[in-house]
Amino acid sequence: MFYAGFDILFSILFPILFLVVLGMILYTIIGNVRTWNKNNHSPRLTVPAKVVAKRTEVSHHMDNTMMHTFTTYYVTFQVESGDRMELTVSGSDYGMLVEGDIGKLSFQGTRYLGFERS
Repeated sequence: MFYAGFDILFSILFPILFLVVLGMILYTIIGNVRTWNKNNHSPRLTVPAKVVAKRTEVSHHMDNTMMHTFTTYYVTFQVESGDRMELTVSGSDYGMLVEGDIGKLSFQGTRYLGFERS
């Protein structure tokens, strides 16, 4: 009796759960492709800016018996108008930038291209 109820529950919940997970994966992929496409169609700009903040985000991923750690580096720049933008940068660029640095920021959409200190 218990197994019959479990079969019905499993036959209903499994497809629903599968579709939810598939939908989340597709949503993420489509969002990433949209951002990539928007960045490619944005103009490359170079503007005076100041480094106002830096932060890191560390994430962990367990793969069988190995734990992998990934660090994402972010820098917040303030442009002449007072607007601020946080961009993802490489680890080497993150290490070279210091809060308070003033220079020319090059970017394309949300894509960091470089920073030349003045």
